[in-house]
Amino acid sequence: MVDVGHKSDTRREAIARGRITMQPETLNLIQEGGIPKGDVLAVAQVAGIMAAKQTHTLIPMCHPLLITHVGLNFDPRPADESGLAAIDIEATVRLKGQTGVEMEALTAVSVAALTIYDMCKAVDRAMRIEAVRLAKKTGGKSGDVILE
Repeated sequence: MVDVGHKSDTRREAIARGRITMQPETLNLIQEGGIPKGDVLAVAQVAGIMAAKQTHTLIPMCHPLLITHVGLNFDPRPADESGLAAIDIEATVRLKGQTGVEMEALTAVSVAALTIYDMCKAVDRAMRIEAVRLAKKTGGKSGDVILE
């Protein structure tokens, strides 16, 4: 790991985004509570929060962090011209510390999307997890970086 001991504590935030595409019928089942495993978005939200808090156990060179906030938002999208529906996922992670939370936000989005896939795979194995990326980070030596 990189030594961050010389860095001063600053407020830091990272926002990551991603998308999972699916058949329109799958999105309807999610929204109507018709997936047998339960409330898909509620479970995905908890999974994303848990994942952000455990990033250092999954990514070898990440520091364990005292995260002060993890939030996940889900934006269901009706079928587009491709015929596929989607759920856009956004994770926001904050802390006051010596290193950033980009990996935690990316992990939260990834695990939330994987949870949606897991809960819905019995009805739609063709779902695709796409475009997981960092959208914004603030704080730290490099300052603010806005990618979207």
